Amino acid sequence: MAGIIGRLYRGETTFDFIGSRRRWYLASAVLLLVCVVSFLVRGFNFGIEFEGGTQFQFAAPASVSPDEVTRVVEDAGARTGAAPQVVGSGGTRQIVVKTGQLSVPEQDKVKQALATRFSEQVSVSSVSSSWGGDITRKALRALVIFIVAVCVFIGFRFEPKMAVAAIVALIHDLVLAAGIYSLVGFEVTPSTVVGLLTILGFSLYDTVVVFDKVAENSRGLLGGSRMTYSQAANLAVNQTLARSINTSLIALLPVAGLLFVGAGLLGVGTIKDLALVLFVGLASGAYSSLFLATPILCDLKEREAQYAALRKRVATKRAAVASRPGAATQAKAATVPAGGVPAGGAPAAGDPAAAEDDAGDAAEPEPATAGAAAADARRAGGSATPRPGARPKRPQQRRGGGGRPSAKRRR
Repeated sequence: MAGIIGRLYRGETTFDFIGSRRRWYLASAVLLLVCVVSFLVRGFNFGIEFEGGTQFQFAAPASVSPDEVTRVVEDAGARTGAAPQVVGSGGTRQIVVKTGQLSVPEQDKVKQALATRFSEQVSVSSVSSSWGGDITRKALRALVIFIVAVCVFIGFRFEPKMAVAAIVALIHDLVLAAGIYSLVGFEVTPSTVVGLLTILGFSLYDTVVVFDKVAENSRGLLGGSRMTYSQAANLAVNQTLARSINTSLIALLPVAGLLFVGAGLLGVGTIKDLALVLFVGLASGAYSSLFLATPILCDLKEREAQYAALRKRVATKRAAVASRPGAATQAKAATVPAGGVPAGGAPAAGDPAAAEDDAGDAAEPEPATAGAAAADARRAGGSATPRPGARPKRPQQRRGGGGRPSAKRRR
């Protein structure tokens, strides 16, 4: 485990995200299918801000149960939409019960029944259904405008296919977060809408970081035959993996504190709707940027004729390199040199076979010129091939060797 963490933080990871994309597609499809079935079967627990209704809130000791509150409200002639909600604990424990639309006399009757049975002070708030419908329409309109603006920005900053991949990942995160809300049964409130808009921004931020590295690695890729677009994208995901994990963990820790400590242990029910959508959205946003957005982008790009031709060139070159004598030994030496760092830095992590290209190129000797051969012969102590008719030179003798010593002038 320590070795994996060390390679991760040094950027030497070798995870094949793009090659395993069918596995990620299947996992995402199963999750989305479960969410859609929950939409149809369970639906959503909308708050009174969206459906309209009347809310009663009062302080109650720990001995008062939500079921007892429901019986008192129903005996007063009202019908509760969901189970009463307990907010806080100890001396600040309060119970919130919501009903449908009630007239003023009906509200007074329920309020009197609750005050007589549980508490002297009962607060009442009423929201009309038209207000909730107006809020819903505005939220949907803002979502559509946001998605269109994001498509335009990413299309101009990078390219249209990256915008398509980012929006598909964004819709995946939205459906998954809504599905968890439907499965858990948390109440949908305006805080939920705020949380959804927050996770949209985080998901796009993580995706744009990865796409920026993909664009950098694929620059000038068509001019050679070193690696395919998918291999360059997989390299980019490995290079940004540590950053994505760090960003996601730092963002999830305070949200997990709100959800599990604030809402779970302390019983602060007013923040659990916001905390749940943030927690699910941040986690799914980190997942989709690595395992969904980039593989979708590769599928779209590999269909282009120029990148299909590049894939064929890369396959042909590597087949030729693999058929050379000693190519496997040279590729291994080029992939992992002394010191343990892949040759060329991170490219060996994203594309190990690319080192075979370098090894194959290095194995091809450059043709030597006649002048270079003569110079090598002179340095070796011999002589180059003499010209026709030229007088052969006598080799010089050194002191201490065999033969006649060199003459030296005496004083």
